[in-house]
Amino acid sequence: MGTQEEDPTSPSRALLSCIFLTCIALSAAFSATDQSVSRPLKKLEKPVVILISCDGFRFGYQFKTSSPNIHRLIADGTEAELGLIPVFPTLTFPNHYSIVTGLYPAYYGIVNNQFVYPKTGDAFTTSSHEPKWWLGEPLWETVVNNGLKAATYFWPGSEVKKGSWDCPRKFCMLYNESVPFEDRVDTVLSYIDLPSSEAPVFMTLYFEDPDHQGHQVGPDDPRITEAVARIDSSIGRLIDGLEKRGVFEDVTIIMVGDHGMRHVPILAIRPPPSYSPSDFVAKMNEGLESGRVENGKYLKFYLEEELPSRLYYVASDRIPPIIGLIEESFMVEKKKQQECGGAHGYDNALFSMRTIFIGHGPQFARGKKVPSFENVQIYNLVTSILKLKGAPNGSSAFP
Repeated sequence: MGTQEEDPTSPSRALLSCIFLTCIALSAAFSATDQSVSRPLKKLEKPVVILISCDGFRFGYQFKTSSPNIHRLIADGTEAELGLIPVFPTLTFPNHYSIVTGLYPAYYGIVNNQFVYPKTGDAFTTSSHEPKWWLGEPLWETVVNNGLKAATYFWPGSEVKKGSWDCPRKFCMLYNESVPFEDRVDTVLSYIDLPSSEAPVFMTLYFEDPDHQGHQVGPDDPRITEAVARIDSSIGRLIDGLEKRGVFEDVTIIMVGDHGMRHVPILAIRPPPSYSPSDFVAKMNEGLESGRVENGKYLKFYLEEELPSRLYYVASDRIPPIIGLIEESFMVEKKKQQECGGAHGYDNALFSMRTIFIGHGPQFARGKKVPSFENVQIYNLVTSILKLKGAPNGSSAFP
């Protein structure tokens, strides 16, 4: 396991060069923050960004029901026309932390929602807040490093005290899924009321919906429609509160999801020391292709170093040596009965894994559609809007 002092961008210069060139190409196409459309602040003294995550908000959910508030942000802002591309694996913790660090999971160490580090036997879970797990520099830490204040109303990694970030009680909410969405929005609005010298310039706001419903019933159930309506109501509450304070046009709202949902999909295997990983992979694939395993042809195992390079899932000793990838619409079940819920974690190239990106504020063109891009671009987008010196990463700055 790496230490806090490790440089998360060091494992492979060649890989980072590839990432960097890819991001330059994306940035050239992504002119959402073109200075020609930048509008001056009317009331606030400095830029403010609210980063909103709707967990499991698959691209297309915004069309499932009337969602006037979401569509107001789209109409008056900038949208990724065919959705935001998550990183692999398309899971909650890796993607939330990629959004706020601009790094791929292999470079900051959160390679799954849960995993065991083989050198020590230590287990990482969604409740692990020890700094040793969380490499890279998240946006809240970057903001504090620049002498400003940040606030997090839930976000994976935000409770980790590391570097300049000590999870201040007033501005760092400890995760509690029972807190009503309305209370979360109202707390963020209360930060806007603080004197300029005390107010955070960067805030996160996290909603569990519609991920919870997606796992229970899949992406096409009426309960997803109800969850989307609930999210839209929360966005409306935020917009109304900002408008009453006269700062709606000054505040930048970035609304994203972490992944899509599909009707589990990444398998990580660390064989016993006496087994050769390559022999293990060969025998597993031989068995799957033999016809003796139901739908076995839709699952394939890879050595870590043989995974498709576009996944950037390599060069971390936290990643198991064997990874199984399952084709869309299939999942591995431990029990015989069929399940009708949804799942994610699949290959991030699948359209069903895409989520949303909506940007509204002084730096975003109105009514603009941009091509899909990976969520690692968002870190530099936020630091550019806030005029901050960001941490080095493989992503390029937006113009």
